[in-house]
Amino acid sequence: MSTGGGTSSRKKKLLLLLLLFVTAAEAQLTCNDVVTSLSPCLNFVTGGSTAAALPPAGCCAGIKSLFAAAQTTPDRRTVCTCLKTVSSSATTAQIGRAASLPTACGVAIPYKISPQVDCSKVN
Repeated sequence: MSTGGGTSSRKKKLLLLLLLFVTAAEAQLTCNDVVTSLSPCLNFVTGGSTAAALPPAGCCAGIKSLFAAAQTTPDRRTVCTCLKTVSSSATTAQIGRAASLPTACGVAIPYKISPQVDCSKVN
């Protein structure tokens, strides 16, 4: 009458479940990920690029990579919230340039980059 095998099996299943949870938690995007991905866009958004009509290729690569990585609703909301927070301290011209990035880079996002965006509606 040994219950050791059943307990061991339950422990293994629990450990596996915890590992899956931890892996999923680590896979979530952070605002730091957003900032890092979009750092090549900084000169374009701030107007530091001298008369650049289009964002640089590295900027578009970062945007494409970021939005490709945002596969879940929580990740998409994190990206939205980070962009909203950053845009809240930007000038109107900078917000306009930031809002133009997705279209200029050929990336469709379901919201406009602005301090007024309601990120809770992003799915």
